[in-house]
Amino acid sequence: MAKNEVPKGEPFDLEKLQTLFEMMEKHGLTEVNLKRGEETWKLRRGPQETYSMVPAASMPHPVQHHAAPAPPVAPQEAAPAVESGPVIKSPTVGTFYASPSPEDPPFLSIGSKVSAETIVCIVEAMKVFNQIPAEINGTITEILVKDGEAVEFGQPLFRVSQG
Repeated sequence: MAKNEVPKGEPFDLEKLQTLFEMMEKHGLTEVNLKRGEETWKLRRGPQETYSMVPAASMPHPVQHHAAPAPPVAPQEAAPAVESGPVIKSPTVGTFYASPSPEDPPFLSIGSKVSAETIVCIVEAMKVFNQIPAEINGTITEILVKDGEAVEFGQPLFRVSQG
């Protein structure tokens, strides 16, 4: 048997698994992939409900399409005209916060100039507050999410004009 191979049927070491989860939490990691031989582990921590809640929240829209097809068509046709320019996307799943705290003003508003290092919002996941940089230079033309709204990985948060 090679050094990397694990005997088939070997039970998981729950103490090592617990230690790994504790390290993930300590360092703010939400996902870890491990591979040893043919055995692969993929560990995720965080609110899985977010993934299941977002599609459930979008379910009423198809029902509305069947009940009243004309109103949803007009916003869909208007959206491409507004949707020009690059977007700043969420690098993680969590809750979007537009300001550092409820008492503070938002990080930015429509018309705000941003550089790659500008902090545009906070996305909170599992009590870890992640400051999100713009990673692009330009002017904010549209804010695509509301304060306190759940966001997904890769979800557009802001639209930017680089002109």
